[in-house]
Amino acid sequence: MPAELKAPKANPASAPAPAPPERQPVNVRYLDRVDVEETFADSITNLLFDGQTLRIEFGVTRFDEMKTNAPIMGRRYPACRLVLSPATAMDLINRIQGIVSAVNRTGPLNPAPKSGLDAAKAS
Repeated sequence: MPAELKAPKANPASAPAPAPPERQPVNVRYLDRVDVEETFADSITNLLFDGQTLRIEFGVTRFDEMKTNAPIMGRRYPACRLVLSPATAMDLINRIQGIVSAVNRTGPLNPAPKSGLDAAKAS
């Protein structure tokens, strides 16, 4: 058979790759645990991202008994250490940015407009 009549051989490199299997949607249900303790903190004492986790250490400040003409003395203790994966850290950052936006729109920096009744009283 002459060369020009031969069918070209299939090139395995040019063959389309098989499509990856479709992922099934994940349905995760939230179940509350009323026995989880709440932790109060009045400061963030440490914040570190090491490339794999975001570590946040929250602190609580306790003051000594106040005495007249004496400096106020206190101590700060760790109250909670929170370690987050990068995906969870990004979720936390995004949610906090949403809260910051809401506070900026309606918070103390931008008070809500006065109602007509309040404006009339102020006049």
